[in-house]
Amino acid sequence: MDNFSVSITTTTRRRKLSNGTVREHHQWYCEYRDPLTRKRRRRAFNRKKDAEAFRNALLLKVAEGSFVDERKAPDVAKAIDHWLGTKEGGVKPSTLKGYKVVANGAIRGPLLIGTKQERADYTEKGIAPKNARFLKMLGHVKLTDLTTAMIRVWHKTVTDQSGAYTAMRAKAHLKSILALAEEDFGIRAPSMPTGLPRNRHKQKKAILTPEHIAKLIAAAREDAEHGIYYAFAFLAGTRPSEQLGLLWSEVDFDRNVIRIRRIQERDGTLTEMTKTEAGTRDIPMSAVLREMLLAWRVRCPRKGKELHRVFPGPGRLQEWPKPRIGGGGPLLYQNFRKRYWAPAFKALKLPYVTPHSARHSFISTLQAQGIEVGLVAQIAGHANPTVTLGHYTQAVRDGSAAIEALDRAYGS
Repeated sequence: MDNFSVSITTTTRRRKLSNGTVREHHQWYCEYRDPLTRKRRRRAFNRKKDAEAFRNALLLKVAEGSFVDERKAPDVAKAIDHWLGTKEGGVKPSTLKGYKVVANGAIRGPLLIGTKQERADYTEKGIAPKNARFLKMLGHVKLTDLTTAMIRVWHKTVTDQSGAYTAMRAKAHLKSILALAEEDFGIRAPSMPTGLPRNRHKQKKAILTPEHIAKLIAAAREDAEHGIYYAFAFLAGTRPSEQLGLLWSEVDFDRNVIRIRRIQERDGTLTEMTKTEAGTRDIPMSAVLREMLLAWRVRCPRKGKELHRVFPGPGRLQEWPKPRIGGGGPLLYQNFRKRYWAPAFKALKLPYVTPHSARHSFISTLQAQGIEVGLVAQIAGHANPTVTLGHYTQAVRDGSAAIEALDRAYGS
């Protein structure tokens, strides 16, 4: 609307205190005519800059044609419910539970002032300690009223009460919640604040050097009984739950890919979905991995007489090349680490790293070899390449490699 305008007015109230001093209170108002109903509206603010921010956002919405009747606009709580609804059936139950804990506790609120365990009990079970105190979060705020400044204050509150890591997760969830609300509700989301404090003390996972990994893979190729168990993650970049949940029906030797379609839970049961939606993916097999899997298929314990799990619990050893018998069931994660993973590092005298660190090594090595981040993210099962860059990629070469790359780029 060309004739739409917003005026800012102010009033000053003076109050005389008992000691004789006079205290002034300033109030600013944004006054405008609703573009949809043509009724006059008036919004009050305690600070002039908040009134100006509201005016500028309102003018932009009207210019873009994205103005929404504030009385019908959903609040953040409704946007959270809508976002969580889209995750149902798309991620595994434990992942969805984690989303709910953060979204409901740190974003919707109220946030319990107390210990981590007290907040968890309240968020999950509604159990609050005696004389509990709470802080309002963003659940009651209408999406049309939400501003970047409000998000910044909210983020500081979460950081102070729950720590930098929880605040980081909550901010990532809020960004997704607002993006979905913008698409489905037609409400323009405010920009996320910049320069927010980060968890600067988070330690990077220890990863092996390429030379260490080469030594481990060479040993695994000679280890017919155990080698594939501890080499697989370095060659495929899978999560431990994805490796232990892999079935032979998802190893496609014709197309030369491994289909990740499920995970194994801690109790050994299979969940017919991956950790996240992006986790459902196809991983290309290298020549070494293909060779090792073909050899292992001959020896792998069966479920009855049929091949089932690629990484089952051990059965009874028979004379080569007969397969083991009496196995084929689930291999629990703790047994995998104790029976297959840790002994390999001890025998080879390599620095010990966790099974998940093999995934870090896989991703970092692909990046170091110049594979574009979008493809690395796709193979790793990350929905957003920034996750690949920010949380998984670590240096696997020293600084001389970067200087050599500069020399090549500049033709030196």
